[in-house]
This record gives sequence, C-alpha cells and structure tokens, in this order.
Amino acid sequence: MLTVQTIEKAYEGQPLLKKVSFTVQDDETICLLGSSGSGKSTLLRIIAGLEEAEAGQVLWDGIDLTNVPAHEREFGLMFQDYALFPHHNVAENIAFGLRMQGRPRDEIAEKVQAALETIHMTSFARRKVTELSGGEQQRVALARALAPEPRLLMLDEPLGALDRTLREQLSRELRRILRETQVPAIYVTHDQEEAFAIADRLLLLHDGVILQSGQPHEIYHHPKNVWVAKFFGLGNLVDGTVTQHAPLTVNTPFGPVRANCQGQPPAIGAAATLLFRPGQARYPAREGGNPITGKVVDQVFQGERYLVTLTINPALPSFQVLLQEPQTLGRPLTVSFEPEDLLCLENGKESE
Repeated sequence: MLTVQTIEKAYEGQPLLKKVSFTVQDDETICLLGSSGSGKSTLLRIIAGLEEAEAGQVLWDGIDLTNVPAHEREFGLMFQDYALFPHHNVAENIAFGLRMQGRPRDEIAEKVQAALETIHMTSFARRKVTELSGGEQQRVALARALAPEPRLLMLDEPLGALDRTLREQLSRELRRILRETQVPAIYVTHDQEEAFAIADRLLLLHDGVILQSGQPHEIYHHPKNVWVAKFFGLGNLVDGTVTQHAPLTVNTPFGPVRANCQGQPPAIGAAATLLFRPGQARYPAREGGNPITGKVVDQVFQGERYLVTLTINPALPSFQVLLQEPQTLGRPLTVSFEPEDLLCLENGKESE
C-alpha cells in the first residue's frame, strides 16, 4: 500500500502543495483531478522519486522511500507523450524495461507476448511504432509500463493528446486493463469525464490541498462546496439567503425555494447557494415543487434530451434544464424542482 504523508512543495516561493496526505490501496485506481497548475504532476513526480518534497514522506507498506532512487522504487510511469523509441518496433519497446532489469530472454519473450494480449495487439509485435495511430501508441506505452510488473502504476495525462472520441474509447479500455492486471494506479488528469470513467476514488486537488475525496458518484451527488460544484459543472448555482430551517427555505431572485442541506444548515440570515441540476427539472411543473418560470432563449439537441436555456430575470445568468421535448424559442416555460433534489451549499468556502 502506498502512503503519502503531509507532502509540502513550493514553486517560486509560493506554496504549491500544502500537507497533502492520502493512501492507495492494493488493486485501487485513484485519480488526482484538478485544474492546470494545481500541483497534480508535481505530486506524481515526488511519489515517483523524480522530484524532492520539502516536507513529508512517501511510504510503501510502511517503508520510507525518501532515499530510494526512482529506478529502485519499482513504480511504472506513463506520460502524455508516451516516450516510445522510434527506432524500435512494438515488441522491442515493450521489452525495454524487462531488459533493463536483466530478465532472461525466454521470460522477456513470454511477458511481451502476455502484454500484447492484454492490449489486444498481438499482430502488431513487429510493427514500427511510427506506423501506429495515437491510440495504438498509447496502448504500447501502457504495455511497456506494465510488462515489468510494477507494484504501482502512475499515469500523467496519458490520454491528453488524443481527441474526445478516442479518449472515451481508450478510457474504457484502460479501465479494463487496470482491473485485469490488478495493479494499483494513480491517474492524473484535468478531464472530469475521464476521471469518472477510470477511477475507483477521486482526489480533487485545489489550491494545494485535497479539497474533496471519494468515489465518483459520491462527489457528483454530494459536492463539498460551491467550488466543487462549479469545477464539475454540476448545474445552475443560484445565490440566496436562508430565511427558515423547517423546512429549509432560501430566498432567491425568483422567490423563496425549499431545499435540502448537507450536514448542519446555514444560520438563518446567512448566505447560501442552491444547486439546481438541469436533469432534475420536472416538466410539466409538479404541484408542491419549486416552480421556476423563464423565457426560452436557446436549446441544443443532445440525443435523448434537449438542453434548454431560460432567462428568468436580469439578476440571474442563464438557467439550463434538460427536457425530453423541444420547446418554442421566445415562449415562457415553467418547470419545477423537488425540494429533496436541491442542494444548499454554503457560500464563501470556494477555496477551502
């Protein structure tokens, strides 16, 4: 098991990582998720032994790795540019780490063949890597990282150079391979959909700290605060003021709204932000729900549903809902939200 304890790192005199701590269990894939510059790649390099922390420890099964060089940590690394050797074919690229370990020739051949089967590329063994597509190169780089049987696999934006469709396809393939090999992994990305597809557990890195951690569905349904909801683009965020607790009621620019609250509700008179998820809009509006009326100003067909944009009043930005049927532009539309579907997030905590 990997244990990261209170890691600190500064960049140009400014703190980049602030006492970051987490564990990676056996067979677990965790995803370090955050915006550019949040310190994700730096943290990965510290774990790999490619960069030194200013404080804190990296441990494997309780053993401190501070003085263990990168090549002796038995960790596999895969980066965005893949770093394949253009003068070697596919099999030779996969065999590279095994040769560096001095493995016997027969064992190398056996493990290369097994790796090719894992990535479904057995017929590509003698193909030049320069003749491969981006997705095929990504698979070869993954096979090369896995062939020496690392005790931990670390992947830094491995799909970042690929287009959206190919990323979606390969993220599913990568998830399958990680499950089959049962190698614990740390996956770094800024792409939320990619993180949801791959991770057993997400660690959301922001302002040098892990702002929230948990399984993807836990974070999606229970964002810690306004910043998390904005980062994941979970829906419409409407500011208001708490006017009562039973039931929890928030006064908003379109009137009082009854809502749900995670944990202790804000004090009466305190500022709060309500999260309206577009997919939870009810149409026609239901009696007993929170009705919202606006003018239809735009709509986008998204396959099974339409993303409809409303304007409600000048005090609010555009408000979006997902509906089954198309609407008429310029016409008024009333939808409703059930109180239990609305989350009340405290204001003023976006960078905690």
